[in-house]
Amino acid sequence: MHFSLDEFTASTTAARRGIPNVLPLELLPAAHETLAMLQRIRDWLSAQAGRDVPVVITSGYRCGALNAAVGSSPRSDHVRAMAADWRAPAFGTSVEVCRALAPMVGALGIGQLINEFPGPSGWVHASTAYPLQPVNRVITITSAGTVPGIIGA
Repeated sequence: MHFSLDEFTASTTAARRGIPNVLPLELLPAAHETLAMLQRIRDWLSAQAGRDVPVVITSGYRCGALNAAVGSSPRSDHVRAMAADWRAPAFGTSVEVCRALAPMVGALGIGQLINEFPGPSGWVHASTAYPLQPVNRVITITSAGTVPGIIGA
């Protein structure tokens, strides 16, 4: 396994603001499931690329205070240790990664795949939780709103 609980809970925002982002013991099973999903994603991307493709977690578990500090919804899967935001620059942009992963969400155990803010600073959000509406399983979020599917250059 290439992922640790330390990197799943690490946060520059939490460090900067003095927020203790400690994973509660009752969320440990969800965190392990999310990290296992990320490992499947990394393995699949690496196989597709024919080389090792590191997955860099930019935001994993967030305690309530941290989640509020970053302006996320209180219903975010991050507060339940069921999601991670990440990049895989050795594979491509967030758009390229999401386009590759979209047909594989079922096989890789991805409940929801989001291409967040396509562009040079964009990232991928992957969750083990399934959205209530199936149309929201694979989406793109931009400053203009949310659309089904993967869009972007």
